Amino acid sequence: MASLSYLITNRAKFGIGSLKFWKSWAKRALTLSEVVRRNHMRRKLIRAGAIISEIAEIGSPKIDGDKRNLKIGAYSFIGNAILALHTEISIGERVCINDGVNLLSASHDLTDPEWKLKKGAIVIDDYAWICTNAIVLPGVHIGRGAVVGAGAVVSKNVGAGEIVAGNPAKPINKKRALDLNYNPCEFLAGNRAWLIG
Repeated sequence: MASLSYLITNRAKFGIGSLKFWKSWAKRALTLSEVVRRNHMRRKLIRAGAIISEIAEIGSPKIDGDKRNLKIGAYSFIGNAILALHTEISIGERVCINDGVNLLSASHDLTDPEWKLKKGAIVIDDYAWICTNAIVLPGVHIGRGAVVGAGAVVSKNVGAGEIVAGNPAKPINKKRALDLNYNPCEFLAGNRAWLIG
């Protein structure tokens, strides 16, 4: 979704003057600032060296560090999260990262007498869902379709389809389906106004 040209090209079309025509254009007008803001954020990060799909959605995250360490795949959504780019953070396709999430790619080594910084790449595979206020620590790999519960603190890898919760995050006795087929960007009002009307 995302880019305005994509939305215009792929917009739902209704008979001129019909009720659906007027309703869809009213919704588009009301959500236009949201679409423009997300496009601006994505372009700004790409100019700084991030590799972001033109059809990923970037809300208003706080992203510190070298933007060249950031990769975001198609149809992924990043809300008002915090990303600390001490080293690479790689986000796959159709990933949803909710507001308040912290992705921290470095921390201090408690066993080091000089308290040096310890870095570790974060990898988030396709269809993973990181819920509100979760914290993902350095070196963690979140598997395909995995879910990190709200407020969880993840210090170890999460397998494909696993659902983890708590601090420290642990798997619950339930797994997510792995034959997933959805686009988290479709749930955004700005996109729906253009694509569905």
